Amino acid sequence: MDSYQTLSLWHDTAGEALVPRSALPSSTVADVVIVGAGYTGLWTAYYLKKLEPDLRVVVVEAEIAGYGASGRNGGWCAGEIAGNRDRMAIRHGRQAVRELWRAMFATVDEVGRVAAEEGIDCDFHKGGILTFATNPAQVTSLQEELDHDRGWGFGEADFRWLGRNELPGRVRDALGAIYTPHAAAIHPLRLVRGLAKAAERLGVQIYEQTRVDEISPGQVKSDHGSVKADVVLRATEAFTISLIGHERDFVPAYSLMVATEPLPAAFWDMVGFAEREVFNDARHLIIYGQRTADGRLAFGGRGARYHFRSQLRAEYDRQPKVHHAVEAVLRNLFPDLGAARITHRWGGAVALARDWRPSVFFDRASGVGDAGGYAGEGVAASNLAGRTLADLVLGRDTDLTRLPWVGHRSRRWEPEPLRWVGANLATSLARTADRIETRRGRPARLVTSAFRLLTGR
Repeated sequence: MDSYQTLSLWHDTAGEALVPRSALPSSTVADVVIVGAGYTGLWTAYYLKKLEPDLRVVVVEAEIAGYGASGRNGGWCAGEIAGNRDRMAIRHGRQAVRELWRAMFATVDEVGRVAAEEGIDCDFHKGGILTFATNPAQVTSLQEELDHDRGWGFGEADFRWLGRNELPGRVRDALGAIYTPHAAAIHPLRLVRGLAKAAERLGVQIYEQTRVDEISPGQVKSDHGSVKADVVLRATEAFTISLIGHERDFVPAYSLMVATEPLPAAFWDMVGFAEREVFNDARHLIIYGQRTADGRLAFGGRGARYHFRSQLRAEYDRQPKVHHAVEAVLRNLFPDLGAARITHRWGGAVALARDWRPSVFFDRASGVGDAGGYAGEGVAASNLAGRTLADLVLGRDTDLTRLPWVGHRSRRWEPEPLRWVGANLATSLARTADRIETRRGRPARLVTSAFRLLTGR
């Protein structure tokens, strides 16, 4: 890799030289060692030091803070969490699940509060989410989703329907949209880099260029020595699968993005997004976008194939066929882009648990804990996870430690070749459902049922 600046639009516009911090100089001792300097690891370190300033907290990172998904995502700080509410409620009850969702709504404001307090210039702007319906099938799906939200007690203040006449400009063929205010657009890398500096000001020691091979109770082993600590926390998301004993914890799903050059004011006057609402639509093969603070469209989507044995390689971040498809969707949604140039193409892997549920876990007896499996919705969720892990480590009995994702364990993914067949079949089913719905104008219920059965969503 020539430079970390080449990883994404966000790395290219970080506003600082991405020079790695020093590696772990030798074996050392701490009270808490955290593996991974992305959002989860850094939020956890930050809140631990806020609550207990005398704790010796060490964070070790294989590359640089923000190298992985924390620095390459779509910049959605959204009050959303992956997982099926109805299935969670079977075990935990509806009230507990509602409290988890409400905690996620509040987390958006918590991220904004810390960014302001710590002087983190991450272009935080709370404009909400617009989920468009671009064909009649999507109208049906979104209205059913809205009814489901109402059944869970979420009212107009949380989710509301916007009719076609309430969407001047916006995206091509939009027939309506669900709007929720619980989201902000951000520059994701500036958030994680600023968070690392805030943690260091509190006394957290961050060692980069330090690759951990094994995590066990009481210590982590790296290529630069070991760190012994009473508490060992893993915050490695998709990279978890490279650790001994964790090869089937997650499936790494590649999500690829493009960004345009800064667009003229006349374009934005036509399409809107004055509040920098982040946006997607109701298709099954996920897309997502935002208007950046410097006037670009940053836009991404799923659709890249799963690689046998969960391989993670730098070349998978740039797949011309998938990037071309993502760009084609973007230009179809915004035909007024005309000849606007695509200036950046990048990608990265997100972690999918077998049941698509993220979790926060800490075993007091062994001192080992972890959080993750956000399925691409981790910008805000990682903050809630970090606060929760900090409370668990310090033995604090709080509202956060009683949320229903605490202590959850997803079953492991199937061995190969079943994993390869299932993951790629799921992508194919999502793509097929979208084609059927575009052509017929009604939900492809048989195909989507097969998708849900296969994935456990």
